[in-house]
Amino acid sequence: MTEPTRPADAESPAGAEAESPAGAHRPAGSAAAPDAGSAAEFPGGPALFCLDPRVAHLNHGSFGAVPVPVQEAQAALRAQAHADPDAFFIAVADRLAEARTRIAAHLGADPDGIAFIANATEGANLSLDAVPLADGDEILVTDHGYGTVVAAAARRAPVTTVSLDPRLPDEDAVRETVLAALTPRTRVAVLDHVSSPTARIIASPRLLADLRARGVTTVVDGAHAPGMLADPLAGGADFWFGNLHKWGYAPSGSAVLAVAPQHRRRIRALVPSWEDQHGFPRSVENRATADYTGWLAAPDGLDLLERLDAAKVRAHNSALAAHGAALLAELPGLTPLPHGDGLAMRTLRLPPGVADTPDRARELRERIAAEQGVRVLIWPWPGGGGIRVCGQIYNRPEEYERLAAVLPSYLSRA
Repeated sequence: MTEPTRPADAESPAGAEAESPAGAHRPAGSAAAPDAGSAAEFPGGPALFCLDPRVAHLNHGSFGAVPVPVQEAQAALRAQAHADPDAFFIAVADRLAEARTRIAAHLGADPDGIAFIANATEGANLSLDAVPLADGDEILVTDHGYGTVVAAAARRAPVTTVSLDPRLPDEDAVRETVLAALTPRTRVAVLDHVSSPTARIIASPRLLADLRARGVTTVVDGAHAPGMLADPLAGGADFWFGNLHKWGYAPSGSAVLAVAPQHRRRIRALVPSWEDQHGFPRSVENRATADYTGWLAAPDGLDLLERLDAAKVRAHNSALAAHGAALLAELPGLTPLPHGDGLAMRTLRLPPGVADTPDRARELRERIAAEQGVRVLIWPWPGGGGIRVCGQIYNRPEEYERLAAVLPSYLSRA
């Protein structure tokens, strides 16, 4: 990994809502901080996970966590596969289609227009392979883009990198900055739906519409959208991919690729399979003798979210993240950044010189984890990095208080 792209393990930035991607943004520091009462513990939330209670897991956005009922559903599927492998694998393509239909209902998608994939990087490569590019065409990316997604773009055409200042006040400012970077050679725009480190909505419906009007194909990295946004496919991107294992409570390695109808016939699996003759989506999903149990159990994660009341979960998680950010904003040298309303992640800039490189950000992150048992994202940025806190139903207000109590000593030594 080379700066300025964000590594897969730390989700650092390149140098992820009023219940929808079009939600308004609040300038940093303009709203009163919520008190701990508005971010109370979610009833029964911690008991749904088997996380180490000695650790404050404030970094749900990086890898997610699988609820126990979903773990049990996957274990039952594995037992089926082990009991009769022939029966399991002969039927798996049809069972995936059934699971895909359940997922589509949760996402508001066409079940024939989405496919199970492993992760966002696979989605980016499948999408970009399906876009005809000629000599001289360029791909636009941003300096918040996921490192391997940006690398996928760079393999296929020259890239233009848009610098998005983390302090941009709102979606309109983000939109105007992206549009200003277009050139007559821009053929594709690869954009984060929600930026992972800075918790900003970049691929807003209005920006996608503007790009469509200019003839630019849109490829959206929606890694943080399923489960966290009420309408993750809002805006109608040409290609959109999102992880189910972050905010959708699915097993690890569960994601989906959504493709607009006019592009589906050009989607080709990265590796040929016995389902190729069926085309998208079945051709993309077939991995021969692979472990399909995560995908088959993925709908159970979104079903659980609905049983818990998805709107209630989103509101709770957003309030917790806001509570944590408000506590950190009281620390000397930390500056809250603008964010999308309703998101379950909040970010702050660290003092100048702290975490200004990927190595220094990683070192600070791991020292806090090893010495204090607090998991949080530290992201690098030239001149000074940032910190991101997430909210999830297993978190409690006192965990953010624990981070705020110990962080000043680490910043003074960084």
